[in-house]
Amino acid sequence: MLVIMIDDMGFGAPSSFGGPCQMPTSERLAAGGVKFSRFHTTALCSPTRAALLTGRNHHSVGMGTLTDLSSGHPGYNTVRPDSAANVAEVLRLNGYNTAAFGKWHQTPTWELGATGPFDRWPTGEGFERFYGFLGGEADQWNPSLVDGTTPIEPPDTENYHLSEDLADRTIAFVRAQTGLAPDKPWFAYLAFGATHAPHHAPAEYIERYRGQFDDGWDAQRERTLAAQKQLGVVPADCELSPRPDAIPAWDDVTDDERRLYARMMEAYAAAATHTDDQVGRIVDELEKLGRLDDTLIVYILGDNGASVEGGAEGTLNEFAQYNSVPETVAFMLERIDQIGGPELFNHYTSGWAHAMDTPYQWTKQVASHWGGTRNGMVAHWPNGFAARGEVREQFTHVTSVVPTILEAAGLPLPEIVNGVAQMAYPNPAFGYAFDSAEAPEQHTTQYFETVGNRGIYHEGWSACAIHSVPWDLTGQLPRFEEDEWELYAPGDHSQAHNVAAEHPEQLARMKELFLTEAARFNVLPLDDRKTVKLNSALVGRPDPMAGRTRMRLYPGARHIAENSVLDVKNRTHSVTATVTIGEEPAEGAIIAQGGRFGGWTLYFDEGRLAYAHNWVDHERYYVRSEQVIAAGEHEVQMVFDYDGGGVGKGGTATLFVDGEQVASGRIDNTCGYLFGTSEVMDVGRDSGAPVIDGYRTPHGICTAMIDSVVIDVDPQVDRDDAGMVRTLLQRQ
Repeated sequence: MLVIMIDDMGFGAPSSFGGPCQMPTSERLAAGGVKFSRFHTTALCSPTRAALLTGRNHHSVGMGTLTDLSSGHPGYNTVRPDSAANVAEVLRLNGYNTAAFGKWHQTPTWELGATGPFDRWPTGEGFERFYGFLGGEADQWNPSLVDGTTPIEPPDTENYHLSEDLADRTIAFVRAQTGLAPDKPWFAYLAFGATHAPHHAPAEYIERYRGQFDDGWDAQRERTLAAQKQLGVVPADCELSPRPDAIPAWDDVTDDERRLYARMMEAYAAAATHTDDQVGRIVDELEKLGRLDDTLIVYILGDNGASVEGGAEGTLNEFAQYNSVPETVAFMLERIDQIGGPELFNHYTSGWAHAMDTPYQWTKQVASHWGGTRNGMVAHWPNGFAARGEVREQFTHVTSVVPTILEAAGLPLPEIVNGVAQMAYPNPAFGYAFDSAEAPEQHTTQYFETVGNRGIYHEGWSACAIHSVPWDLTGQLPRFEEDEWELYAPGDHSQAHNVAAEHPEQLARMKELFLTEAARFNVLPLDDRKTVKLNSALVGRPDPMAGRTRMRLYPGARHIAENSVLDVKNRTHSVTATVTIGEEPAEGAIIAQGGRFGGWTLYFDEGRLAYAHNWVDHERYYVRSEQVIAAGEHEVQMVFDYDGGGVGKGGTATLFVDGEQVASGRIDNTCGYLFGTSEVMDVGRDSGAPVIDGYRTPHGICTAMIDSVVIDVDPQVDRDDAGMVRTLLQRQ
């Protein structure tokens, strides 16, 4: 069995569902299987993955929000209870080999460090093997990877790309199973980092789309809807829902903006095609091995709606956006030819995101409407069902994938796993629809909720309440009882006509049903807090750095996530290392945090002590001593005296060798909110995409012997929690 999930792909993106992103493998699998045109997710990353892997609603397993924003409420603590075992554990206990490849984003943030605990890492949740990344996004060209529980470097191959690597690993797993244990069943979960930002794709893929989006997102929505009707994935009378006022019409943007925005969309489409081609390699291998017809493949084209987190203008570096550093259109046009390549961390505009959710309203984060929750899904199993090239219109939900897998495996829904009684599976398997387009819909009621946006589906009706739009992260939110509910009748496929005024009694029943379901599945109390969730103490989230102002790290400390080390941002701090230098001048990083798109490094340069701060790839500030440090044992130190007065301000960096000042310089701007979601901290090297290009050793490996590195921080820190919320919400 193989479950494949694409990241941040809306219903209207893939060609198999009428979109402009050519995905021939999804079309091939659909031609040999069935497409589900009313398949739903949760509108957000971590919640969808929790629901997918446990078969339970996301709040029931504590994942009502991102792992990065957990709170003390049971529905939002991001701690999966043992009463909701991962499907991999259920299958493993029943004789399956299991493996997960790619994105995880399920482990509580306070458990991501090198000391674990590891029971909520993939290998602690039933997967015998894991190869991928633990957070919400990855640099496709230079990812920070984990093999099992061990941080590793990606293969040192020319033109490396993560999606290709993940396909290679999946193929190797399937080959090993077929060759060594051909009669033993297996289950693989492949979760690509694409098409989440950054939209990275080989240049030849981007070139294929040159000029295809020059007429903009409004025209694309019309084209997509026509194609969807022709494919039968929406009804012939389906209407195009309106574009939100916050998204401009294509006719209203300038010529320069059109050129830039079209290129951003070309890169996104290229990433989609490139990812689908990697799925094609796996399918080809299954066919070559004679296993394709016997393998149930569930291909989920998105874990939520398309992402609007690039904003109205898009970005060439998400970390500039995360750190509230503006990028003008003129600035971005200077680097337009680098979009999609390793030099940038690009994301398209909200206009394209909305178009990729055609024909529905809204986008990712908006769980109330189908634009946030409806995704294409293809099931392929030639020896499991007879249907070929057909569409299934029955309402289905991501929680039904596990019951369907177990049903296909001939296994009962488990009542006890590892001695723990299991909570009930709330929704039925969708296998009943494999062979029958006319089979009565079995999933008749489903609630939705994310960030206070909520909805309820029941027997064709849908009621929706938008509480917080994605781009309003700091405004005053209304009381929940003040939210205006909308109502859409059966047959209104795209939720185009709000009939709340015509059917007040039906709306009242739907609102009451939402509260019933919310109480049943741990949604209550509704939690719309944003800034407060950044303070672990206030929301009841464990914090491994709470109360600490000093940390000592040792050689070999690598791939340390930002929330697992002391925060040096927006405060005075020092970094002190004890080193032994040989006869040759020392080179390489003593310690580095972040990478190409934002970070800092204390390093040796031709035997001289140096410090660099990479301000979101806009500017790199350098401070370097003049004297070469002699051979022998030394204490080297960088003291950063922060200016204060807000977030991301400047300061003075002063370098010392054995207590003697050797250099000092101004750092005019600093990263105020985030160094990197895909980059880490290393002692003795700078892995991934390095903070600077000036290291004289591969990967910035330090030639001096490091005894230890001590980080000291001032207890006082300038904070802007509202700004940090923006960074966290965009790490999905």
